[in-house]
Amino acid sequence: MMLGMRVRGGLLAALIMVAVPMGGTLVNAPAAAQTVASISVEGNRRVEVETIRSYFKPGPGGRLGQAQIDDGLKALIETGLFQDVRINQVGGRLVVTVVENAVIGRIAFEGNKKVKDEQLSAEIQSKPRGTFSRPMVQSDAQRIAEIYRRSGRYDVRVTPEIIEQPNNRVDLVFTITEGSKTGVKSIEFVGNVAYSSYRLKDVIKTRESNLLSFLGGADVYDPDRVEADRDLIRRFYLKNGYADVQVVAALTEYDPDKKGFLVTFKIDEGQQYRVASVDFQTSIPTLDAASMRSFSRVSVGSVYNAEALEKSVEEMQIEASRRGYAFAVVRPRGDRNFEQHTVSIVFAVDEGPRTYIERINIRGNTRTRDYVIRREFDLSEGDAYNRALVDRAERRLKNLDFFKSVKIVTEPGSSTDRVILIVDLEEKSTGDFSVSGGYSTTDGALAEVSISERNFLGRGLYAKAAVTYGQYARGGSLSFVDPYLFDYRVALGLDLFYREQLANSYIAYGTKTLGFSPRLGFTLREDLALQLRYSIYQQEISLPSQLANCNNVQFLPDGSPNPNFNPSPAFANANGISLVSTNGLGCYFDGEASLPVRKELQNGKALTSAVGYSLNYNTLDNNKNPTDGLLIDWKQDFAGVGGDVKYIKSAIDAKYYTPLVADIVGLIHLQGGILNQFGGSELRMLDHFQMGPNLVRGFAPNGIGPRDINPYGTRDALGGTKYWGASFELQMPFWFLPKEVGLKGSVYADAGGLWDYKGPTSWAATNEINLPGCIRPTQANSTTGATPGTCTGLVYDDGNVVRSSVGVGIIWASPFGPLRFDYAVPLTKGQFDRVQQFKFGGGTSF
Repeated sequence: MMLGMRVRGGLLAALIMVAVPMGGTLVNAPAAAQTVASISVEGNRRVEVETIRSYFKPGPGGRLGQAQIDDGLKALIETGLFQDVRINQVGGRLVVTVVENAVIGRIAFEGNKKVKDEQLSAEIQSKPRGTFSRPMVQSDAQRIAEIYRRSGRYDVRVTPEIIEQPNNRVDLVFTITEGSKTGVKSIEFVGNVAYSSYRLKDVIKTRESNLLSFLGGADVYDPDRVEADRDLIRRFYLKNGYADVQVVAALTEYDPDKKGFLVTFKIDEGQQYRVASVDFQTSIPTLDAASMRSFSRVSVGSVYNAEALEKSVEEMQIEASRRGYAFAVVRPRGDRNFEQHTVSIVFAVDEGPRTYIERINIRGNTRTRDYVIRREFDLSEGDAYNRALVDRAERRLKNLDFFKSVKIVTEPGSSTDRVILIVDLEEKSTGDFSVSGGYSTTDGALAEVSISERNFLGRGLYAKAAVTYGQYARGGSLSFVDPYLFDYRVALGLDLFYREQLANSYIAYGTKTLGFSPRLGFTLREDLALQLRYSIYQQEISLPSQLANCNNVQFLPDGSPNPNFNPSPAFANANGISLVSTNGLGCYFDGEASLPVRKELQNGKALTSAVGYSLNYNTLDNNKNPTDGLLIDWKQDFAGVGGDVKYIKSAIDAKYYTPLVADIVGLIHLQGGILNQFGGSELRMLDHFQMGPNLVRGFAPNGIGPRDINPYGTRDALGGTKYWGASFELQMPFWFLPKEVGLKGSVYADAGGLWDYKGPTSWAATNEINLPGCIRPTQANSTTGATPGTCTGLVYDDGNVVRSSVGVGIIWASPFGPLRFDYAVPLTKGQFDRVQQFKFGGGTSF
């Protein structure tokens, strides 16, 4: 009698439970096969006989029963090494006949253009020189399709093809039809009352498809991103007082007609809450809970803000740790009054479990050095476990922008009071090569090529080299930043720069600046930063020869009379400019540059050595597209630490954004500055403030303030030592346009002033000097009224006039970079100010 079993494909149940007769009737196999040694193996070519026998484990007494045979058969099938296994009884022995799976010789991918072969090979389980398995191949095809779906290509088709080769070998070819990207055709919000759908689209990362979507990828459907958007919406509402908010669902539906996904977020807003009271409690006898009040960012009467609550808990817990309460835990409790829509907050400080950090294990950093990651932690091995400090470290690691994902979890340590921190990371590319282009009415066309690395050599260093070339501006720069100088949280920056500003319709002269500036940056608080800097740079001015030749002097440098000299009183007194103020020379007759400009040219290169600092306060909700918050930048520079120039320059710039109604954002912008001289040194014209549309829109660059008013000269702007500016602006979306277009409009009113020029108005000449426009003592006479030993004087306007304007603008957050168009009409201006009603500026990186 003979027992027959045959297994094909994945019919595992049949292998175990069904016996197929092979030339006889069913019998009890153990009656003939008593031990493992009585098993013979046939058909094997690569797998050893003993290896196959080892899957049959004898029972009591070393004998094989039916159960042991079934288990061995099942184990052999599960190895994936065989496509067929038979067990028969032949002549009193148990015969295991196997048909081995083929060996994969080559794996190829065809049709893949968007995903490289290397990425696909790393994802599949089938490998060259590995065992061929049909179930595994089908699984690999699904894995490949999933890779494409993650990048938004849901129409992908993957067809595996098996090509048989001699010697039981096969080649495996995956033919891929990639299809086009599947975009998000519409995003809808249901249940939102307090905030419009237009506003909520600013909160989420997913975008609707539009004509320019090919320049980005936010419109490609990504289920993980949609799920993350649910959390972003929830956190947005919690930040704005809606403590009961629930984002019930994020529904996605594929529309075959639109060939894209329809995404709908269902929201239950609830009511907005305000803070009724803030109290502090503690179970630690020696800790005064009220002393924590100064670390609370939550105030009575304010709108409930879950984000401010979280930051308060973090700062309180860290402060308690600093005071020696390493295991203190701060737990906020909120008691809601549903009728009055208020919440009473209690911060409870308790003694937490005495748990220590045994190890910090870092995984996934193949390029970034371990110490770059560890220095973002304010704790290390052996320290008390503090969840607030761990959360802060996770946030810092995410802000580095070195990693696609950062997750810190805990695992039990070697004892109950020990934990192990596991830092799981996924690195991403940190190098950038950028070709940028732009155009503005101020600088003309401009192009920049730059290369930068945010994680240089995996050491967390920043390095950048850039070259700029344009119509009126050219130059280059090298920058380097070490964010942890000597392992302290102090950023050291080094900048080497060269800038060349060419003469244009706004200035008659050009400048060249070559300098070096080291700086130190300190983060005082999350919203407050301090920078200390030193700058040393050499600057020189250039002029076309015809702007500095003074062709109307009475005597030429060799002492002979100038045939072009015009002493006419009518000429000399044109536009009310007296002969005395110009020394009667008429040097501006052929379009001469202003005296301060020519004096800078005569003085040659000037070296400026200055120390300075900046204090920056920033509570903006979004640095790129702010809708709420305050930004204040105060800076001072002190020149005179060596060099040729001495001054004290102070400036402040403040912007306050606040949401108004119907997605309209209000902006109040205030600015001011003052330049002081010291040490008896004369201020240079180049060190003065130069203002235009950066102060009051509707005016040309360098169009505001003191100006040389000689009608025959270039009428150069001289700048001022004092300025102030105020602007009120309303920014509003174009509701009739899709949000993804990124267009919004603005209306504004500006006012400001620039005055008090303190630069050179004349300069003395020695007997030996032989400069165009200067008079030697022997050249003085009563006809010209020239003063011996002086150069041409300066007549200029310096009225402290309030300039004001109103205007409209278009702001475009385009895929080409931020663009802005402004049209402003001046309401009040100085007599000699220059108007430019239209202004455009913008740029891109590609």
